[in-house]
Amino acid sequence: MQAWIEAFLAELQNKNFSPLTVRAYRTTLREFAQFCTARKLSKENALTPAQLRTFLANVQLSDPKRNTVLRKIATLRSFVGYLLRKGHLTKNPFKLLPSPKKEKLLPKFLSEPETDRLIDTAAHSKHFAQRNAALFELMYSSGLRRSEVTGLKVRDVDFFNGLVKVLGKGRKERLVPVTQTALQALKDYLATRKNPQPGEALFLNKNGTPLTGDGLAYLFKNTAISSNLARRVTPHSLRHTFATHLLGHGCDLRSLQEMLGHQSLSTTQVYTHVSLEQLKNVYNQAHPKSKE
Repeated sequence: MQAWIEAFLAELQNKNFSPLTVRAYRTTLREFAQFCTARKLSKENALTPAQLRTFLANVQLSDPKRNTVLRKIATLRSFVGYLLRKGHLTKNPFKLLPSPKKEKLLPKFLSEPETDRLIDTAAHSKHFAQRNAALFELMYSSGLRRSEVTGLKVRDVDFFNGLVKVLGKGRKERLVPVTQTALQALKDYLATRKNPQPGEALFLNKNGTPLTGDGLAYLFKNTAISSNLARRVTPHSLRHTFATHLLGHGCDLRSLQEMLGHQSLSTTQVYTHVSLEQLKNVYNQAHPKSKE
């Protein structure tokens, strides 16, 4: 079983799946391998509808969130698909397993005043203030994913045209606009570094090595606490905030899809939710009785 898992993960890496995705797949498959070992199941009888149902029931007991279960089902489906292609399995055990529907959750985002407070706190950090200001300004300016921002090189920022070249999911490149405020913050940050080279990482940690995804998450957590925001803030929160604010100010869905790097427009449509304040404004302007 372990050999199959490692071969499957190696195939994902060869297909340029993101390190975060591979890590998530590895975690789920390790859990499944431990489940099989605890029940002394062999690789021949582990992948049956009954055993998969038992494993998923255990997952649901430890984490009842529907989307967590769905992610683990998707991982096991991909693994089973790999085994079927390689001839290690002859029957698909998922044929007899119904999948629960995905839970539709609205993205969590910050209001404009909260966003200003978060970025201002980052810009006044006790350490690395210029880097933090540039980092938060860029992420809010361009809606970058965690892996995208940590993967940026100095050469990826086009200061003349106001664009940043991003390597997104599936190793697909895209160009995203950058605000003048973010560009200036980046210039100020790069001016603090000794002769930064085009091929160097755009954002460095305290050791002078590239900022990692975990380091970025830690920075966001501490900055949110210092900002006295009464909510959990992650790098993805700022991406949601970017998308929500653009739509709220009149950006069309198709343009937003391009900037976010979504393959399908349906993925972008989750941001068509509006805040209560926006809803009230539209109502007050549109309803005849509200004007009386």
